[in-house]
Order: sequence, then C-alpha cells, then structure tokens
Amino acid sequence: MDDRQRKQTGDAAETAALGYLLTQGLKLVVRNYQCKLGEIDLVMLDRGTLALIEVRYRTSRAFGGAAASVTPHKQRRITQAARHLLTTQAALRRYPARFDVVAVTPGLPTSQVEWIQAAFSIEHR
Repeated sequence: MDDRQRKQTGDAAETAALGYLLTQGLKLVVRNYQCKLGEIDLVMLDRGTLALIEVRYRTSRAFGGAAASVTPHKQRRITQAARHLLTTQAALRRYPARFDVVAVTPGLPTSQVEWIQAAFSIEHR
C-alpha cells in the first residue's frame, strides 16, 4: 500500500469512527488536531467529558488488533498533543478528559467499530 492509499484508508477509518461516535451522542470539537508534538484524530465531547480519540485501522485482529497498536510511544505523542490543545484552547480545560481508542476493522457490508473508552491515561513522570 503506498502513502496515498494509506492516507485514504486512514481517512475512511476516521470517517467511520466519527459517524459511529456521532450516533452515540458525542459532539465533534476538532478533527485531526495537530501540533509539532503529535496529533489527536478526533476531539469530541461525550456529555460533560472531553474525549481525545485515537482511531486505528487494522485488516485483522491478529497481534492484538487495532487497539493494541497504540504503543506507549504513540500514547506519549497523543498526550503531548492533548497538553498542547488544552494549553491553547482554554475553554476546553473546564472538562475532565479521557483518552479513547476507536478500532476500525473492515467488514461487509460495513466496517466493524469498537470504541474503547479510557483506553489509556497520561503517565506522570
């Protein structure tokens, strides 16, 4: 798979995840928040909680599937981006925050979406 195909696949997985989360009552705040420290795929409000969401796409559940692919290194990059987001967007600081993972696995007729709430937390060092 080349870079263009990989981006298209990733965008489709994010769109599937977003659609699913909207049906669950979440509200989109930011899609693809990026800073030099990292990226957050979806920033959403889940009632009174800020959900910082990593979307993972995998063609199979082998090797732990999509959720297991959020390595400690990736978690650090996401938490650094979250700190940046909350530093620059003061209005979002009033909400408690959590890190979720949405695992998207292809299927027919539609992809399968698994939402893992509070999948990881910020490490204090």
